[in-house]
Amino acid sequence: MAFMRSAARAGSLGGKRAFRISTRARGIASAAPAIREYPQHDIPPAQPPPNRREAIKSAKPFSAFLTDTFQRQHDYLRISITEKCNLRCLYCMPEEGVPQSPPQHLLTTPEIYLLSSVFVQQGVTKIRLTGGEPTVRRDILPLMHQIGSLRSQGLRELCLTTNGLSLHRKLDSMVEAGLTGINLSLDTLDPFQFQIMTRRKGFEAVMKSIERILEMNRLGAGIKLKINCVVMRGLNEREILPFVELGREQDLEVRFIEYMPFDGNKWSQGKMLSYQEMLDIIRAKYPTLRKVQDQKNDTSKTYEIPGFVGRMGFITSMTHNFCGSCNRLRITSDGNLKVCLFGNAEVSLRDILRKTNNGDPIDEQAFEAMKQIEMDRRQGITSAQGPLGGTKHEQELLDVIGLAVSRKKEKHAGMGELENMKNRPMILIGG
Repeated sequence: MAFMRSAARAGSLGGKRAFRISTRARGIASAAPAIREYPQHDIPPAQPPPNRREAIKSAKPFSAFLTDTFQRQHDYLRISITEKCNLRCLYCMPEEGVPQSPPQHLLTTPEIYLLSSVFVQQGVTKIRLTGGEPTVRRDILPLMHQIGSLRSQGLRELCLTTNGLSLHRKLDSMVEAGLTGINLSLDTLDPFQFQIMTRRKGFEAVMKSIERILEMNRLGAGIKLKINCVVMRGLNEREILPFVELGREQDLEVRFIEYMPFDGNKWSQGKMLSYQEMLDIIRAKYPTLRKVQDQKNDTSKTYEIPGFVGRMGFITSMTHNFCGSCNRLRITSDGNLKVCLFGNAEVSLRDILRKTNNGDPIDEQAFEAMKQIEMDRRQGITSAQGPLGGTKHEQELLDVIGLAVSRKKEKHAGMGELENMKNRPMILIGG
């Protein structure tokens, strides 16, 4: 099968180019290593660009399976790789946590890789790993290396959404795997308030992760850093300006998020601070605040302050939805496809995937056997069906994906309906 042809190379970092950076030349403190190597995620050496007419003529049509009835092309896949989290943020889940799925219901690493490969073959160029908290998954590093190997198949961006608590311990290996972007959730710059909002300690560890990202970027790692701040009236709106100040001298983007309703987070409209109110707070101190041109599929409205290195954005899901340009699909940690964050319709991809393994989870042993069958088939040693049972199950998977995408609505429900709509807690969706 087409999407499994790269399976034998999964986890291999062969062909990766690296560059060396002298910290002395960069003026970094002598405590830092003298020379550091990081992978250059940008892909193979640039070829002379064809003229526009030739590019249009030779362009590969975007997958019909990932195009909805409103002609939105979904080239961005978010995969939740765990339901577990080491924090208990107020807007995400109840203090006691949420019931978790039995381990056998969760996607295995080979299954996540297989699904990633299917979507990349169909045109997905960006994959983001979410949770829960993805860094608590024990095998996140080999998983990222496997997904990173899909760069040769067309993957351009491999990103992570994290609370940053244990990120600093795994960051180097993630960059080696091809990590290109981090969205780090942080709702306060006050250690005491952090403990109130997350119901856990750990502020210093999160700041250590941020500092490590910035340090690695000074060494050339090229990680796009965005800090996500959910603003809740009466709790942390007074910290909007301190967050803005983070971008004065640091190359990062702070994104302020309107508080959204999910099961168990006790949302109310009175707790939600709107995008316009946030703008007013910032403009009162920084009257030169100005809008920046957004990209086609951006979820945030981006602004800048002249003289600041960084930027800020506003995710306005509640007051100004951006459904018209949505290019995102989500896979939950138990293998369900969600075409809309606020929609409660889901369809299982896991069950189709496991038909090739008698309905059992595809573990490493089963995955190796599948790869061997595919290699033997390609060499003419056997006529047995390859991974996912050959074209039958692959086609079934694509048909189910295509049907779900085709049913995606033009926009999500309004604020009043969302408040009363049954949906998973954020922790079980993956954001």
